[in-house]
Amino acid sequence: MTPSRRAAATPPVLLARTLAVLTLPTLILTTTPPSHAQAHPAAITAGGAVGTPPDVLPDPLYPTLGQPGLDVQHYDVRLTVPAPGTPDLRSDTTLTVRADRDLNDVRLDYSGPRVLNVTWNGQPVPYRHTTGQDATPDKLIIQRSLPEGQDARIRVTAAGPAGGVPDPTLNITLGWQSVPATPTQPGANFTFSEPDGTHSLIPCNDHPSDPATFTTTLTVPRGVTAIASGSRLADRAHLNGTHSVTFTLTTPVPTYALGISVGTLDTAARPAVETAGQRVTLTDYFPTSVPDTVRAPYARTGDILTTLSGWFGPYPFSTYGSAVVTPDLPALETATLSTMPVRSSRERVIVHEVAHQWFGNAVPLASWTDTWLNEGFATYAELLWTQAQGQDAAPLLRSWRDRLRPGTRPLTATTRAQMFDATAYARGALALHALRTQVGDDAFRTFLHTYTRTRAGQPTRTEDLLHLTRTVLGPQAADLLNAWITQPDLP
Repeated sequence: MTPSRRAAATPPVLLARTLAVLTLPTLILTTTPPSHAQAHPAAITAGGAVGTPPDVLPDPLYPTLGQPGLDVQHYDVRLTVPAPGTPDLRSDTTLTVRADRDLNDVRLDYSGPRVLNVTWNGQPVPYRHTTGQDATPDKLIIQRSLPEGQDARIRVTAAGPAGGVPDPTLNITLGWQSVPATPTQPGANFTFSEPDGTHSLIPCNDHPSDPATFTTTLTVPRGVTAIASGSRLADRAHLNGTHSVTFTLTTPVPTYALGISVGTLDTAARPAVETAGQRVTLTDYFPTSVPDTVRAPYARTGDILTTLSGWFGPYPFSTYGSAVVTPDLPALETATLSTMPVRSSRERVIVHEVAHQWFGNAVPLASWTDTWLNEGFATYAELLWTQAQGQDAAPLLRSWRDRLRPGTRPLTATTRAQMFDATAYARGALALHALRTQVGDDAFRTFLHTYTRTRAGQPTRTEDLLHLTRTVLGPQAADLLNAWITQPDLP
C-alpha cells in the first residue's frame, strides 16, 4: 500500500510496527510453492491452502479476526452488481475449508449484505450472524462441527447494500467502494480492503495468515467492464442484458488482496513480458474520464516487472495490471490488479505496488505486527528501479532518513497506528539497504530469490526472515539485520 493523504515531494511510503523477538525457531525451508498453487481452482477440494498456523491467532492487533484452526483453501465468489456506483449487490460465495484442529463450529468474519441462506456440503445448516451485539462481533457462525483433517464446502448467499469497515487509522472506510455516477462520469465500484475490509463484502477468514485461491465471477450490465484478480476464463452474455465474467487466481493470496473493479473503463493491453521463461500478460484499466497524462506512466509496467523479477525471482502470477480509480485513496496492491488512484499514478508508486505482488501477496504475513515485511521490501524496490534507470539513489536514501527524523522505533508494530507509518516503510527499506551494502549485490540477489521461493504461500514472521538471513548470508548479516529490526534508534 502507498498512502495518499501523507503525500510529500517524494512518492509516499507508509506505516509499520515493532518486533520484539528474537529467538529464532527451527525453520524447514521448502523449495517450491505449495502444490495447490499450480492447480485449477475447480479441482481444489482439499489441501489447497497452507492453513492458519496454530500459534498465529488471535492477532495482537486484530484479535477478533480469523478462526484458529480453520484453513480456507478456495473461495468461489459470485457477485451480481445491478447498478454500478451503488452499494447494492447479490453475492453467492462458496468456501472450501479444512479443519487443522477439531472445530466445534465455523466462525467466518462477515459484516456484509444480509444473509439469505447457508449450506454445508449442499445441505441447509443452522447459522447465526453476529454484528457487534456480543463478544464475537461481525461473525457468521455456522453451527456445525468440523473434525481435524476434514473438509467442507460452505455456501453463503446474501443480498443488499455492502457497507464497509471504518479504519480510523487510515481515515477511510475499507471494503466495497461505490463511486456514484456524475454528469461527466459513470458509476463504478471496486474493492479496497487492506487490512480487514474483505469481510464487509464476502464471508471469509479475513486474516493474512490464511491465504487462499480464488475464482471470481462478476455479473454486470452489458457494456460495463468487470475485472478481478487473476486470469480471465470466460465472458458469457445473458438474455436479460447482463454478462458474467469469470477470473481465476491459482496462487494463494490473503483475503485483503482480492481485487475487483466494475465500471465503464478503457482497456489498455500492453505487450506481454517474459520473466524466468514465464509469459506474463499486462493490461491496465482506466475510467474514460482519465486524461492521457495519468495513463502514460503505466506504459513502463513491463519494464518494471522485468527489472524487479531480476532481483526478486520469477513473478508469482501469470498476469498483471492496474485498475485506476478516481477516489482519493492510497494505492493498494490487490493481487495481479493493483488499485491505483489517479493521484498515485506515478512511476515509483507503480513500482511499489508491483513489488507487493511478491511481498505481501505471494509471501503473506503471519501477523499484522510485521507489515514492514511488506512495506519495507516494496519501498526498497523503488531504489532498485531508480538505480536500474541509471539515476543516483542518494536522494532517495536521504529522503527515507528524513522521514525518520521525527523519531523511529523497532520494526515490529505494537499498535495499529504503527502498521503503516514511516518506520515500516523507510526504516524497513534502509535495513535492506544496509544488508545489501554488507553482503554485496550477488549475495543479496540470491537471498531475495531464496526468500520469495521458500516463503511463497507460507505465512511469514520477522523471525523467519532472520533465520533465512543467517542460513543464506551468515551470522554477521543476521546480526546486522537484527539490529535494524530491534534497536530503538537507527543503527
